[in-house]
Amino acid sequence: MNELELKYGCNPNQKPSRIFMRDGSNLPVTVLSGKPGYINFLDALNSWQLVRELKEATGMPAAASFKHVSPAGAAVGLPLSETDRKIYFVDDEGELSPIACAYIRARGADRMSSYGDWAALSDTCDARTAQYLKHEVSDGVIAPAYTDEALEILRSKKGGRYNVVQIDPTYQCAPIEQKDVFGITFEQGHNDFKIDRALLTNIVTTNKEIPEAAQVDMIVSLITLKYTQSNSVCYVKDGQAIGVGAGQQSRVHCTRLAGSKADTWWLRQHPKVLGLEFVEGIHRANRDNAIDVYLSDEHDDVLAEGEWQKWFAVRPEVLTCEEKAAWIATQTGVTLGSDAFFPFGDNVERAHKSGVSYIVEPGGSIRDDNVIETADRYGMAMAFTGMRLFHH
Repeated sequence: MNELELKYGCNPNQKPSRIFMRDGSNLPVTVLSGKPGYINFLDALNSWQLVRELKEATGMPAAASFKHVSPAGAAVGLPLSETDRKIYFVDDEGELSPIACAYIRARGADRMSSYGDWAALSDTCDARTAQYLKHEVSDGVIAPAYTDEALEILRSKKGGRYNVVQIDPTYQCAPIEQKDVFGITFEQGHNDFKIDRALLTNIVTTNKEIPEAAQVDMIVSLITLKYTQSNSVCYVKDGQAIGVGAGQQSRVHCTRLAGSKADTWWLRQHPKVLGLEFVEGIHRANRDNAIDVYLSDEHDDVLAEGEWQKWFAVRPEVLTCEEKAAWIATQTGVTLGSDAFFPFGDNVERAHKSGVSYIVEPGGSIRDDNVIETADRYGMAMAFTGMRLFHH
């Protein structure tokens, strides 16, 4: 089959809508459940490329959580700690496969943004991963294969309307790609630039030490950025994107946006947040909203008005601004990647506030000296890759 009718285009009024192969060959994707739409497949195909490249570059299973053609999170399948299980709402103590760990970490990075996500898995979707997906608000998943049990679980989600897509893992796209905008066809070479450790050798700071774990984080960051709408930056810790800033016109705004997400990820691990007592039967999305309000600057008003009673079994003790700042200041060892050069040192200044110790970016700014000097001030190690990673 070389053509597939879609639910509709970007919006319900944009019909008809389809995906097809210009050369008449068969599509590399099969819909096993549901009826995906235009944006679903944009997310599916971009997220699949991301996890496939992460798996190839690191040798570990990888997963991504996509929203509106950018990753809300991406991760490799390292084991979950006890704290991870708590903040990602893994409610049982059962053993988790590496691919399940990868998706739980990808989904958990920014749970507010991942609400209604598209999931991508580099490896076969097993029952444990499917069971986790079943309880999340999600639009669909793409993977190279599914176990029979996993497929049965996913087909039961949303009354059979959950989108399950299988992709041929051997498929390689044509070297030239095209798209139409306003009736005009654009053509360019597919971005097949390979991201690996060879990119990390040009260390321009006084500190030349980038440990193995940080190198993995740099690769996770760069591959995530390759499939994020530009401008973009990505904070990574322990093989997991913890803050992605996408599509901002100003790079420092990207750095601030992603930094605030990284701060929230870290604040979710604060003892006061881990100790929150929720009302019985609360849904995961409501727990996320409750935590977001609790961590927000408006939490005093909400808690004072008694709104807490719809979320919390016990009125929570306030986490003060001073406590939040002190906790964020304990975060270290974070990696920051950028899809293009930092034009000013202000990006590095903001990164430092969120515990960044390692930076990877293309370099090439007329103010590289200022950027390097700023990184040196904080003892960071920074590598220049020489390669821009814009994605539109």
